[in-house]
Amino acid sequence: MSITFLRIVAVLTAIFALPDAARSGEAHWPETLTIGTGSPGGTYYDYGDGLAKLLTRKLDVPVFTRPTEGPTENIRLLEAGEIQLAFVTLGVAQQAWNGSGEWTGGKQFRAMRAVLPMYDTPFQFMTLQRSGILTVADLTDKRVGIGPQGGTTGIYMPEFFKVLKINPMSRTGSWSELAAAMEAGALDALAVGAGAPFPEFANLEKRNKVRYLPLAGSQVVALRLAFPELGASVVSAGSYPSLTRHYQTVGLYNFVVAHRTLPDDLVYGITEAVFANRDEMMEIHNTAADTVPTNFTRNTILPFHDGAARWYHNKSTSGVVRGD
Repeated sequence: MSITFLRIVAVLTAIFALPDAARSGEAHWPETLTIGTGSPGGTYYDYGDGLAKLLTRKLDVPVFTRPTEGPTENIRLLEAGEIQLAFVTLGVAQQAWNGSGEWTGGKQFRAMRAVLPMYDTPFQFMTLQRSGILTVADLTDKRVGIGPQGGTTGIYMPEFFKVLKINPMSRTGSWSELAAAMEAGALDALAVGAGAPFPEFANLEKRNKVRYLPLAGSQVVALRLAFPELGASVVSAGSYPSLTRHYQTVGLYNFVVAHRTLPDDLVYGITEAVFANRDEMMEIHNTAADTVPTNFTRNTILPFHDGAARWYHNKSTSGVVRGD
């Protein structure tokens, strides 16, 4: 199912699902909210669906999701005012804020404000056991799916391969399409930066014998020297049925961001709704275990929205809130 088709479905759903007199929680709030998420089969997509349902119930505002290619498209849409909330990885957000990423064309995207932490994004490499591929270094000349072109993996993985001196044939597309292609033998491996368990990896494990390709210690060092925004990251043993040991890798943190013009009390309400309903968040996805107030300190890139900053101050969460 293409992202374009899903966008059309989301728009039609929003139109026909609203009552004749749609009512927001407060008169000065928008009538609806839209969250820019990610590609079908990815963690953003599942997390966003659950978050939209939670916020709709708690805020009395219809909240919808918009499937996208990931952070780069989300940031563009937020800047244009087409969506009000978005999911980003801080590395891509840093590129956008500074206008330093090639995809920005030198433009600085500064409408976004940080709201709340989501989870760490560990970079993970998977193949089917029948491929015979044993390490990341073996991916040279292999066909590797790296997700949507505008996603975090699509932005970072080609640069990772250069640093690691690996030369695969990278393929982009939605995660559901790429997973199906690997299962059919049209791809040799998948490389993803996403919260674990990554939905399509979990689905592949149900039908196939798979192998997770580890990064060598020297590769982790090389990547962190080349990309200072990366942190050490671990996919815990048991995150996937066949993963019996901790998987050491590198990662980026994810944040929910909002357009700077959203009302302060609405953003305060969003922050409260998420942090006050931890059990419901955990039902959305296991990665929500990291969606906790103290992780707001993981953001050293973006200014916080005033509504979110007020929530952290009022709750006396330890750490420092970065302002404008």
